[in-house]
Amino acid sequence: MRVWVLLFNANTDNEGIYTLEIEGKNIIVAFEQEDDAIRYAGLLEAQDFLSPTVESIDSDDLKEFCEDAGYDLNLVPTDALLVPPERNVDKTDWSLEGDKEYSDRPESEDEIEVEDPVIAMMRRRLENLL
Repeated sequence: MRVWVLLFNANTDNEGIYTLEIEGKNIIVAFEQEDDAIRYAGLLEAQDFLSPTVESIDSDDLKEFCEDAGYDLNLVPTDALLVPPERNVDKTDWSLEGDKEYSDRPESEDEIEVEDPVIAMMRRRLENLL
């Protein structure tokens, strides 16, 4: 069976897969339907998150990857309404070296500004009015 996942920097040496962190566990989100994965990717982009690519993968290969990497797997059933969390991580687990789009990001965690969640929510609401 084929499922759809969200990849960042697809088909590069710096490829990453979208996960949710719940109670300290990394959970890969896979979708039964491509349209649902595309809709979720659009919701992430609307939150100013990195732009993911929707890719198809064999479910058995994905399960094996999850077992090898120590990730859990959440398969989103057809037409389920999954909404991204309001807050996303500011820093990804994979290296962004060589990625020109992000080369001007601060190197030290001390230099990273964390936006107030209330202000971020209000900003998103105002942007949605446009």
